[in-house]
Amino acid sequence: MLAKPKYKVCKRLGSGVYEKCQTQKFAFSEARAKKTFKRRRNLSDYGRQLIEKQKVRFAYGISEKQLRKYVHIANTKKDPAQALYIGLETRLDNTVYRMGFAPTRRSARQMVSHGHITVNGKKMTVPSHAISKGDVIAVREGSVGKTLFVANQDTISSHTAPNWLTVNSKKLTATVKGTPEMSAGESLFDLPAVFEFYSR
Repeated sequence: MLAKPKYKVCKRLGSGVYEKCQTQKFAFSEARAKKTFKRRRNLSDYGRQLIEKQKVRFAYGISEKQLRKYVHIANTKKDPAQALYIGLETRLDNTVYRMGFAPTRRSARQMVSHGHITVNGKKMTVPSHAISKGDVIAVREGSVGKTLFVANQDTISSHTAPNWLTVNSKKLTATVKGTPEMSAGESLFDLPAVFEFYSR
């Protein structure tokens, strides 16, 4: 499922799904394609909802079963869309990505799975682990000197983390100081459409 060619997925769902597609080369390719194929059939409501659901699933690198579970839990909250956003953003792999320690969510997931990350001093190998306010996330002491982090030190230092995280790029640690807030202006996803898809 997650091994599908990324460019193919981006052409179908949009450039924002994968970091690899957020390049000038991909933008030029899409511009040429739009000139060539001007006529595109209008999407049905189901088609639009399916695309939005797939965007979320591929962007966060989760399975259909996992997304369905997040939606089910979010539906029990007062603001389901916000709750779903928080659930996805506070996954440990996504948090490591937001900290700037990994260039993609996929590589962040590998970091966690391979035991390079600790939460409150304990090694954590579960990418879906939900972090919460006050948690301290860090690169495990035995992994700090690995090329994986040493070679990316400049990138890590220049990265701008979201305001719900306080990052110390020199010590390779971060503290969760708040809760992710979904902004309509910056959100890539139409989360209400995801709920509409699963309500069928």
